[in-house]
Amino acid sequence: MRRGLIKGFIQYLKFGAVGLTSGVLDLGSLNLLLLIWPTSNHVLLVVFNTFAYALAVLNSYIWNSRFTFREGNSNTHGQKVAFIVQAIISLFISDGVLYVGTVLLSTTNWFPRLVIYNIAKLLSMFLSSLASFFFMKFFVFRKKTKSNYYRA
Repeated sequence: MRRGLIKGFIQYLKFGAVGLTSGVLDLGSLNLLLLIWPTSNHVLLVVFNTFAYALAVLNSYIWNSRFTFREGNSNTHGQKVAFIVQAIISLFISDGVLYVGTVLLSTTNWFPRLVIYNIAKLLSMFLSSLASFFFMKFFVFRKKTKSNYYRA
């Protein structure tokens, strides 16, 4: 039991390291797009976020499948489909939190627009990353056990 907790914690730390690099890529590419094409349009912001998120997800898949969840990585068609499904669900979480966050924070006039976008982006990254970890651990890259082989 204790060994499993330690192994799970180490796995979460690896996931965090991959998440950090994906987060820098995600946040950096969103801010680059905002510097090139500044906008106050929340829908265009979601489009930019979707592009930035897609880059981060690609990075995440490459590193998590080879580093974090290597033991559960069977590299099958089904696993790739499961990864895409979890990525789409996490994208909806990311875009939804970003949209709602920017709309709500924009009504306060407490911060400049770029700061508001980044606060909402960080919150969306945290929540979508948390969801993504659990989807990948228990759905996409789960280790095969005897009970998995006997299921119809």
